Amino acid sequence: MAATRHLLDYPRFLGRLLWMSTDGSWRFYTWMTVLTAITLVGANAWAHQLAEGMALTGMSDHVSWGLYIANFTFGVGLAAGAVMMVIPAYLYHDHEMHDVTLIGELLAIAAIFMCLLFIVVDMGRPDRFWHIMPGIGRFNWPVSMLSWDVVVLNGYLFINLHICGYLLYMRFLGRKPRKQWYLPFVFLSIFWAISIHSVTAFLYSGLGGRPFWNSALLAPRFIASAFVTGPAFVIVLLQVIRRFTGLPIGEGPLRTLTAVMRVTVLLNLFMLGSELFTAFYTGGSHATAVRYLFFGSHGHHALVPWIWTAVALNIASAVLVHLPATRRNVGLLNLACALAFSGVWIEKGMGLIIPGFVPSTLHEVVEYVPTLTEWKITAGIWAFGLMVLTVAVKVALPVLSGQIAASHAAPGKSGHGDEATGAKQAA
Repeated sequence: MAATRHLLDYPRFLGRLLWMSTDGSWRFYTWMTVLTAITLVGANAWAHQLAEGMALTGMSDHVSWGLYIANFTFGVGLAAGAVMMVIPAYLYHDHEMHDVTLIGELLAIAAIFMCLLFIVVDMGRPDRFWHIMPGIGRFNWPVSMLSWDVVVLNGYLFINLHICGYLLYMRFLGRKPRKQWYLPFVFLSIFWAISIHSVTAFLYSGLGGRPFWNSALLAPRFIASAFVTGPAFVIVLLQVIRRFTGLPIGEGPLRTLTAVMRVTVLLNLFMLGSELFTAFYTGGSHATAVRYLFFGSHGHHALVPWIWTAVALNIASAVLVHLPATRRNVGLLNLACALAFSGVWIEKGMGLIIPGFVPSTLHEVVEYVPTLTEWKITAGIWAFGLMVLTVAVKVALPVLSGQIAASHAAPGKSGHGDEATGAKQAA
C-alpha cells in the first residue's frame, strides 16, 4: 500500500518541482536568461575545442593542466566547504542553522556538477571516458588516486542528492522525516566532504616528479581554504535569498558562518606562510617553482601578478572580517566574503596548479596563459552551476515552507523534522 502510494505521489512531486523551476518573476527570468546566454557561449567554445583540438587552449606538453583543472580544484573545495552548515547544525545542535542547512547541501550538489564538467572539458577526447568506468574500462582501484577521486566525488553527489530529495519529498507529503533515512547520511556527508578534498590533495602530492606539490601540508591547506570559500559563498547567498524571496533568515547562521571565516582565513594564511618559509629558507627543487610563482624566473613572470593579487585579497579579507564594524555593516561583510572567495580562487587555481609544471621536469620554463576559448568555457560552466543552484533553491524553499504540498496531506501532519520545522516557522 505504501509503495503504491509513493508510486503515485513521487511523480506528482517531481512534476511540481519541474513546474516551479520554470515559473518565476521577471527578475528570475532575467537572471536565468543571462546565465543561459553565458552557458551557450561556453558550449559553443567547447564545440570548437572538440572540433579543432586542445591546441585552442594555452596548455602544452609541458603544462598539461590549466584553467579547467584549476577551477575543478577550487570547485571541490567549494563543495566541501558547504558542509560547514551541517557541522554546527547537527554536531553542536545549533537550531538556527537547521533552517538553512539544506541550502549548503544544494550548493554542494551544484559545485560537484561543475567539477564533473571541468573534468569533461579538460579531456581532449571525452568520448574515451568509458576507459575509467568500472566493469567496462580499467578503473585501477584502489591503486590509482584518480580512481579514488572518481569514487569520492560521485559518492558525495549521491549522498547530497539523497538527503535533499528525501527531506523535500517528506515535506511535500506533510510527513515527519524519519531520522534513520537521512541522519546517518548527514553525518556521512561530513566525513565525505573532508575526504573529497583530501583525496584531491593526495592526487597532487602523490606525484613525486612535481616537487611543488610534494607537501604533507597540502591536504590541510585544501581543507582550510574550503572552509573559507564555502561559508563566504553561503553568507552572500543567504542574504540574496532573504532579500528576494522574503524568507526571514535570522542573523544566527550569518554570525556562525562569519565566526568560522574569522578562524579559517587566518589559518589559510598561516599555512601559506609556512609553505613559503620552508621553500625560501631551505631552498631545493621545491623552491624553484615557488620562486617562479612569486618573483618570476629567467624573464618569465606570467604568474607573479596572479599570486600577489591573491595574497593581497586574502590579507584584506582577513582584516575586514575581524573589524568590529563588519559585525554591524553588511556591506563590509559581503566585501570581505568576495575578497576571500576571489583570493582563494586564484591561490588554489593559477597559484597552485600551474607552478607544479613550471619549470618542467626538464628544467625548462614554458609559461602558460589561458586563451579566450578557455575563459569562455570556464564562464559557461560557472553559469551552468549557478543555474543549477538557482533552480534548486527556488524549488526547495516553497516546499520547505509548506507553500507546495501534496493535496491529500492532512492538516496537523506537517513535518516536524529539523529542516521542515525551521522552514515552516520562517514562513
